[in-house]
Amino acid sequence: MLFHVRMNVNIPNDLPQAEAADILAREKAYSQDLQKSGKWRHIWRIVGQYANYSVFDVKDNAELHEILSGLPLFKFMDIEVTPLVRHPSSVREDDS
Repeated sequence: MLFHVRMNVNIPNDLPQAEAADILAREKAYSQDLQKSGKWRHIWRIVGQYANYSVFDVKDNAELHEILSGLPLFKFMDIEVTPLVRHPSSVREDDS
């Protein structure tokens, strides 16, 4: 299943810098592993915001929930999820 996910990140200003740096390093490693596995298919930064649009390719809602809640930045995020299906007018043969 494909899901379009918007993630808005709101790291508190009073979070100690060392703690924030650790969380960001773990977030990068976690997200890159998911990208390499093919589960996190696309990620785009939203210009001028600490936010992104992403596309996930996962088995079901439960797997997406597990992935998102495992993000080290999860507790600092507002997340919107939209399930996707192929449009009947699409000329592409795959979902990439």
